[in-house]
Amino acid sequence: MNDALKNTNNPVKSRSWLERLTALLVREPKNREQLTEILRDAEERNVLSADILSMIERILLVSEMQVREVMIPKTQMVVVRKDSKFEKILPIVIESGHSRFPVVDASLKDVVGMLLAKDLLKYGFQQEPQSFSMNTMIRPVIFVPQSKRLDILLREFRVNRNHIAIVIDEYGHVAGLVTIEDVLEQIVGDIEDEYDIDEENGHIKKLDDGVCIVKTSTSIEEFNNYFHSDFSHDEFDTIGGIVLQSFGHLPKRGEITKIQTFRFKVLHADNRRIYLVEVKVGKGKKRD
Repeated sequence: MNDALKNTNNPVKSRSWLERLTALLVREPKNREQLTEILRDAEERNVLSADILSMIERILLVSEMQVREVMIPKTQMVVVRKDSKFEKILPIVIESGHSRFPVVDASLKDVVGMLLAKDLLKYGFQQEPQSFSMNTMIRPVIFVPQSKRLDILLREFRVNRNHIAIVIDEYGHVAGLVTIEDVLEQIVGDIEDEYDIDEENGHIKKLDDGVCIVKTSTSIEEFNNYFHSDFSHDEFDTIGGIVLQSFGHLPKRGEITKIQTFRFKVLHADNRRIYLVEVKVGKGKKRD
């Protein structure tokens, strides 16, 4: 009874909700464009938030995208050889910062398995490095074609609890790799990691070892002031423009370029832009 009274006490609000719901049901979309129009209208009426609308639109886009559009090319893959010793693998793991590594055969052409960085932790703690054997560490690898749709791949990742797959071309050759993060970022946007900098902390973050994490949106003037450098801002406004020009292509995470006495390593990037770089200062340019 009380509920009934509450509903009748605010007929305007009830009609408003009913009108919105009816409008959405009556306007049955015939194609994706009409569906998008309805969703945007719902956002304007505050039925959906702007963030939810943006995510739904990205989901619709993902359903039409293929693996080849987000994969990391073979030339940019960080791999380890099956016949490598522990002391050869450890520097690769530390330098790249990745958690999973394709294992290749002696020809460096075929991927024969996957090595997880966490599996190496016991060596040096519980076991001696000399006891390391790749044959006992290697895990099965998943192969997917370049043409596989991203929504299907995401479902397979979830069902099989995989985080990474090797991409092959129409001839069965390795073309690259794709991770679950690559797919999810197309839906939810860029996924922050431990390197990301809070807005209130500015654009540059100094770590304990003297290395700095820098947002590529940092203005060249701010970068120069911090590092006592002399990069020109005639052509670019941000340090990201200078780094991208140095690479000559859109780099992936882990790629490195050197400009003057600075070493820039990509920490966060997608298939559109670079977001974060690690900066190491060489001799002659030292930040106090």
